[in-house]
Amino acid sequence: MPSPLFADHPADRPPERDTVEALITQARRLRGDLDAVRRESSVDTGLATDPQLRWQRALCDLAVHHLDDLGGHLDQLREGLPTESDDTADADDPPAAPPGPEPHERGALLRRVGSAEWNLLTDEVSWSDELFAIFGRSPSDGPLTLDELPSLVYAEDQEKLTTMVTDCLVDGRPLDGEFRIVRPDATLRTVHMAGEPVLDTDGSTACMWAVLRDVSELRRSQQAVRESGDSLHRERQIAQTEHRLAVELQETVLPPWRGSLRFSQSGPVTLDLAGHYLPSGTSALIGGDWYDALHLPDGTTLLSVGDLTGHGVTATSGMAMLLGALRGMAVAGHRPGPLMGLLNQLLDAAAQPALGSAVCGRFDPGSRTLEWAQAGHPAPLLFRGGAGRALDPPKGVLLGATSGATYTQHTEQLEPGDLLVLHTDGLVPRRAHGAETAHEGAERLLALAPRFRTARSAQDSVRIVVEEFGSTEREDDACVLIAKVGD
Repeated sequence: MPSPLFADHPADRPPERDTVEALITQARRLRGDLDAVRRESSVDTGLATDPQLRWQRALCDLAVHHLDDLGGHLDQLREGLPTESDDTADADDPPAAPPGPEPHERGALLRRVGSAEWNLLTDEVSWSDELFAIFGRSPSDGPLTLDELPSLVYAEDQEKLTTMVTDCLVDGRPLDGEFRIVRPDATLRTVHMAGEPVLDTDGSTACMWAVLRDVSELRRSQQAVRESGDSLHRERQIAQTEHRLAVELQETVLPPWRGSLRFSQSGPVTLDLAGHYLPSGTSALIGGDWYDALHLPDGTTLLSVGDLTGHGVTATSGMAMLLGALRGMAVAGHRPGPLMGLLNQLLDAAAQPALGSAVCGRFDPGSRTLEWAQAGHPAPLLFRGGAGRALDPPKGVLLGATSGATYTQHTEQLEPGDLLVLHTDGLVPRRAHGAETAHEGAERLLALAPRFRTARSAQDSVRIVVEEFGSTEREDDACVLIAKVGD
């Protein structure tokens, strides 16, 4: 088996042994390369929740099943070929094939394919040993007739098998379909059946042959690929939705003004302001960074920058809550130090624990003084006369780090023409941890002092910062707020 469709049909020419050996060699080499890919894509227990990795692993497993089946079929094909004659023994030997599967593995592959023939004229039925193994039957039990075969077929698939067999016997159509069988041990297997009717000389069906293949593992692998692919698709849709929401929330909360902003002050002193948000190297990461400037009822100006830990909607919504509280307490008259203490209590009591850093200052145009406090945040940078320095920071721990923390505040006397730069700590990549890396962004900003001196406005200074840091492959987003004191 399989039998030719007609008895007088000329037999096809069998494939050359060298051709089959070459195919086996290629299949084994490809199988070895795939094993290397599987090892690289192995899912560790700590990464098992990553849908991308699960999907990649499922695809590798599916490819392995396909290649294993291919190797088994080629081995069967080779075993059916005649051996080379002795007069070709001295010919050049083909390249040696890589080691094939272990004997027990190879046997398992061959046992997944069996054959059967049902003779309609004599009622004889013959099954191969492999087919008995697929159905979980002992050869001593004998093969099943076409009438008995549905008894082992899963109830929902019996009609499918009956239709397939009827079309083959009555209409002469080839067999090509799958159905599930319930073995005597109650296990469920999926079998693919392919075959043809064998016609008698008068054109009537004399017998039917079929090759049945156990494709259970293959279908499970395909199902795993579909499920992991669906999971990956859902995760990406969720991530895209959360990213869109985070962007919209951030755009709603951050100051609506772009370019320079000049607050009308009572008196000759004006404060020229400009801010900018710098996204991370991967735009998918929207963090909790903010910058803000607000004209307060007492004539002072609130300046603040900060960063809430995390990314996505959680971080941006937390940032919106924190910034809203900061604005409200500043309008209510709280000074920077006590205000930081209240923000710390707010984060400490939040339903979702988070840490934040911030700088908050109030600029008094009448005295040109800046009263400011900080919570675990880089100090503002003051540029005057072509030189820059970091302000001496008052004491203050990260927001949400400890209950009952107190925050002191300092007062800095500013002069006409002074440039004040407030920034978050994500300006430069975090190549390492430690104080030296933490100050790298501030040091690079201080090195821009000569360029800041020639800038005519706060917006020009922001452009200088963007030119310096805008193309940096940052792991985090960042904000910068620049205030230029008028004459």
